[in-house]
Amino acid sequence: MKVARRSFVLGIATYSALALSGQPSKKLPRVALVLLISPVADMAGADPVNRYARELVHALRDVGLVDGRNVVIERWSAEGRLERLLPLMKEVVASNVDVIMTLGPGVQAAQSATDRIPIVGLVDGALDSGLVSSLARPGRNLTGVGVNSQGYVGKRLQLLKEAAPMISRVAVIAPTESVGPRAPWRVEVDSTASSMQLEVLWQAVDLPEHYEPAFAKITRERANALLVMNTPLNFYHLRRLADFAVRQRLPSISSLREFAESGGLLSFGDDDPDRNLRAAAQVKKILEGAKPGDLPFEQPTKFALVVNSKTASALGITIPQSLLQRADEVI
Repeated sequence: MKVARRSFVLGIATYSALALSGQPSKKLPRVALVLLISPVADMAGADPVNRYARELVHALRDVGLVDGRNVVIERWSAEGRLERLLPLMKEVVASNVDVIMTLGPGVQAAQSATDRIPIVGLVDGALDSGLVSSLARPGRNLTGVGVNSQGYVGKRLQLLKEAAPMISRVAVIAPTESVGPRAPWRVEVDSTASSMQLEVLWQAVDLPEHYEPAFAKITRERANALLVMNTPLNFYHLRRLADFAVRQRLPSISSLREFAESGGLLSFGDDDPDRNLRAAAQVKKILEGAKPGDLPFEQPTKFALVVNSKTASALGITIPQSLLQRADEVI
């Protein structure tokens, strides 16, 4: 299967220009951006689910790493086929890039593929899942940025209840690994829901074809709110999830700003620009000689609450003024 990858032509043009001028050429370091869902050809697009690569490139530029000038940035993608992640990472490693920048399950795949090439990961739960040995000194070849303490999923449930006090049964769309009775995220959601006298309907969705049966069950069992977990699959289908929530008149929330932008009622999660900029700074330090295992795995310091007032109107909900005043953005 042909590898999903693209290097900017600018990097090649720069190299060629130096060669033709007779100047000694300096090999530029190569950074691989390995994403999970967006096709490589769409990574420059404006659609919320396809803009992530562009924002990471902008973050790298903001710390002084400019594609084609002092670094070559390559785009790789599993294009929604998560079973391809490990083989794809092995191809990335074989291409001998200088740094791998990836997110979510891509981090574990990268660790499985190499203990040599530095990895900068944007992933939650790195300490709890054993990806790093400590936050202060991650060890091996990995550092990054991501939430490690729990509490944020429960906070989203509280915000949803504050925005729509009438809700009583919340459907949660999550992967199978998060639906098990002992899964950390489920324990947190169930505990928070119990303290708020809310019922929880868990729906496992691992493939695109699982959505419609899940939607049918949520409707059949009369859930009246929706919590969307942050997974690569859900990210790619945010608009589908938001449309379902509006169509069924379900107040909804996710950690992803793009969810509120796509029509969901609320989002609450770490601030994308801040997280991306800090990850980009780690890439720069590594290219300057730092060892990834010596760079602290950073915790997000900024969180953003986004409220979609148009969706609230469509659902017949009046968002409390106290919540609007705390919102970082009202759409």
